[in-house]
Amino acid sequence: MTQNNVYLASKPRYEILDGLRGVAALMVIVFHCFETYIPFIGTQIVNHGYLAVDFFFVLSGFVIGYAYDDRWDRMTTWSFFKRRLVRLHPMVLAGTVTGACLFFFGSCAGFPLIAECSGWMFALCFVMGLFMIPCGPKLDIRGWGEMNSFNGPNWSLTFEYVGNILYALIFRRLPKLALALLCLCAAFFTLDLTLGWNVFGLFAEPKYNVIGGWSLTADQVYIGFSRLLYPFLCGLLISRILPSRRTDANPSGSPIRLKGGFWWCSLALVVIFAIPQIGGKAGVPDGIYQAVSILLLFPLIVLAGAGSRTTDARSTRICNFLGNLSYPLYITHYPVMYMQMAWVERNPDAPLWMHIVLNVGVVLVSVGAAWAWLKLYDEPVRRWLTDRWLKRVRK
Repeated sequence: MTQNNVYLASKPRYEILDGLRGVAALMVIVFHCFETYIPFIGTQIVNHGYLAVDFFFVLSGFVIGYAYDDRWDRMTTWSFFKRRLVRLHPMVLAGTVTGACLFFFGSCAGFPLIAECSGWMFALCFVMGLFMIPCGPKLDIRGWGEMNSFNGPNWSLTFEYVGNILYALIFRRLPKLALALLCLCAAFFTLDLTLGWNVFGLFAEPKYNVIGGWSLTADQVYIGFSRLLYPFLCGLLISRILPSRRTDANPSGSPIRLKGGFWWCSLALVVIFAIPQIGGKAGVPDGIYQAVSILLLFPLIVLAGAGSRTTDARSTRICNFLGNLSYPLYITHYPVMYMQMAWVERNPDAPLWMHIVLNVGVVLVSVGAAWAWLKLYDEPVRRWLTDRWLKRVRK
């Protein structure tokens, strides 16, 4: 066994971070359920659920650095890309296929282009979605201007791919000091959005939030990169700093260790996502809240999750379950949400109990479908691809 293999085998496993990813994914679904009923952004319950994406990017940067930083002496850039494709792309296909199968069931006034969608446009957008090629506004077949009209959340996976590419080509080569300086620079873009500076004049009026990133337009692409860069770089920087702090007494190297860390960190995430809009409208107070959450609170939660340990079998099982479920749940739930939105629009006089049943059903169906995708498709396909496509990489 080489020194690198010994190091890899001795790395602590971060079950709590896996569990937190699942908690955030569940909060995204709850956020989307409530989002259907709001007159405008900022008035809903679980108002800041969209910040889960920014938390995901912090986790992603941390996990990528932790898993791959010490492997580059025996791994090529192409090998890294292959590993990431095997991990991510099967469920990208699943989300797009699910969205295509349910596409026409979501036809309503809120999605005006569905009824006008031609066969060739449907086929072209479907193929582009399978290959993670963003669609521009002229290829919008739903009416929301999404990069993938079959599965809106694909936009964040597009930027996840971009983050992986930047890591392999640039970020992995940077020393910690350069990475820290780049992280500070990236914080400017977060502040530009949340504090309404609008330095580049991309918005008709100040935003005071980070909402967006799902369209292939200049302002939306700017939002997407702004949401990616600081969280991803910060997570990567944390993964670089912790190894130098590891001791026998503190194998993670994290300065934050909590008893019951999973539950405390989960509570923190739920509270952050559920806080109502500060001031009741888009403005500096709520922008400051979002900036503090992204720039400070999410990194602290990752540090706490990395530094804490599950101490009982039940917590470990919950973390493993949520961690396994998180990605399939996030990437396949939104086609069901399109149908929920269409039903709500078509049934404005439905009694309250129907809406409760509908949304409980949406959550249960989304969780059940995600678990089925995981066990019947994602895990077998990844095993098959690993055995056949990555065999040379392992050797």
